Amino acid sequence: MESPRVWGATPQECARHYACDDLDFVADDTFFRALDVAAPPDLVYAWLAQLRIAPYSYDLLDNFGKRSPPRRNEALTALAPGMSAMTIFRIASFEYGRSLTVALRSRRIARIMGDFCGTYAIVPEGERGVRLVAKILVRYPPGRYGNFLKSVMPTLDLIMFRKQLETLRDYAEREASLRRPTDAGGGAKPPMRAAR
Repeated sequence: MESPRVWGATPQECARHYACDDLDFVADDTFFRALDVAAPPDLVYAWLAQLRIAPYSYDLLDNFGKRSPPRRNEALTALAPGMSAMTIFRIASFEYGRSLTVALRSRRIARIMGDFCGTYAIVPEGERGVRLVAKILVRYPPGRYGNFLKSVMPTLDLIMFRKQLETLRDYAEREASLRRPTDAGGGAKPPMRAAR
């Protein structure tokens, strides 16, 4: 099932319902990206929350050359709908330890690259850690330019998204390896669920 539109995700993961499916968004295209993370759900979620301040992909291309922080800020896990994420997105909904959903907030970017929303879902995998699965919904601009984007966007998105997920995985796994067993609870948790 591997293709530019589906990387790492199983047919079962592609068939699941995700929070982005509940948004008022009519999509022309859908991408799935997924990988294993050897870290607990709360820690993977905490690293997803770092997307509020940086994209964690190819910083030279999508972060103005500024390095995405290699250490996380615990305060960033206090999410609220409408908060900025990765500069051009906003937080649409979240569920602590389970998912983060974002939607494009830049109309200028939507005209150039198409409109996007998506969910990062954290699925526990026993003692092995979690599956981190992302579903991305895409709406292209009309006309020939939109048709052109449809031919290249799956590959472009895969290049950037794969780097992002692998970076977040590496940071989460590094932190998990340094955690003492007594720290596994992660302390006080922010509100469990919020939606747009």
